[in-house]
Amino acid sequence: MDSPTSLTFELPAPDIGAWRAGNTGTEGVWHFDSGRPGRHVLISALIHGNELCGAWALKGLLESGLRPDNGTLTLAFCNLAAFDRFDPGNHDASRFVDQDMNRQWSDERIDAGDTQERRRAAQLRPFIQKADWVLDLHSMHEPSAPLLLTGVQPRNLELARQMGAPEHIVIDAGHKDGTRMRDYGRFGLPDAQAGDSRTLLIECGFHGDPQSRAVAQDICARFLEAAAIADRAALHARLAGWRLADAPRQWALEVTGPVVARSGRFTFTEPFTGLEVIAKAGTVIGDNDGEPVVTPYDDCVLVMPSTRQARAGVTVVRFARRRRLS
Repeated sequence: MDSPTSLTFELPAPDIGAWRAGNTGTEGVWHFDSGRPGRHVLISALIHGNELCGAWALKGLLESGLRPDNGTLTLAFCNLAAFDRFDPGNHDASRFVDQDMNRQWSDERIDAGDTQERRRAAQLRPFIQKADWVLDLHSMHEPSAPLLLTGVQPRNLELARQMGAPEHIVIDAGHKDGTRMRDYGRFGLPDAQAGDSRTLLIECGFHGDPQSRAVAQDICARFLEAAAIADRAALHARLAGWRLADAPRQWALEVTGPVVARSGRFTFTEPFTGLEVIAKAGTVIGDNDGEPVVTPYDDCVLVMPSTRQARAGVTVVRFARRRRLS
C-alpha cells in the first residue's frame, strides 16, 4: 500500500484559460438561463485548489455546449487562487491559500472578509443562495472508492438512491471546524422547511487518480438527468461516454462521530485509506497526541482517514455504521 508521501499524481491540471472569465461578471462562474420555469441547478468545482477532477468535469460541460431547456444551470470554478498555486509535486500546498474554503460557509465568517477564501465565498454566495440543487465536486487525500455525502436530510439520501451511484453514501452532519458549502443556508434545513432544495457532495477518489475525473463526469451526468433541466436524449448525446455502470449495490454509512486531531502529531496504527470495517469495538486505530483512539462499536467503518491536513481542530477520520440500501 502507498504511504501518504509516495502517492503518484497522474491526473494533469486542466487548462481552463478559455473558461476562466465566466459570463456573470464573477470570475470563474458561468450561468445559463433557459428563460423557462424550472430548477436552478449549480455544479461547483475547485473548492480546494488541488481537487482537479471537478475542474475537468466543468470544462467538459462547458465544451459540450449543454444548455438547460428549463430553469437555469450555473457552473462555478471556486478557489481559483488556490488552483493557480497547483504543483503536482506538492499538491497539498494548493488545497487553499489562507484557510479551507469548505469550512467558511456561515454569513458571519463570509462577511468578515479577512481571508482569501472568505472573500471568494462572498463572491460565490449569491449564486449558492439562488440555487435549488447543488452538486459539489471534490476528491480525496488518499486512494479510496468514491463517496457521496448527503448530509443528514432524507431528501438528499433519496436523490442519491435515485441516481444509482456510487456504491457508498455517507450520511453525516459535517465538521466541527466550520460549515461546508453543501450545508449553507436552506440546504442545511430539515426537509419540511427546505422546499425543493437538494445538495450533494461527491468525493471522487484520490486527487491524482485519472479515474477521479471519470467519476466526476459520471456523477454530473446522473445529477443533471435527475434535475430534469435538459432533454434526456440531448443530455446523453452531449455527454456521451460520461456514464459509468450503476453501482452493484448501495450502502449508507451513517456517521456517528468524528475524531478531531489535538495537534499535527496525530498518527494511525496502520495506513488506512477509507472504508475499512473494524470488526471489534475497542480496537486501537490511532494516537491522538498521547490518547489512544479506539473504535466505539463492532463493525465500525472508517470514513476518509487521513493525516495530510492534521492539526488541532481538524477531523482526521469519521466512524460510521453501515447498512445496505439496495
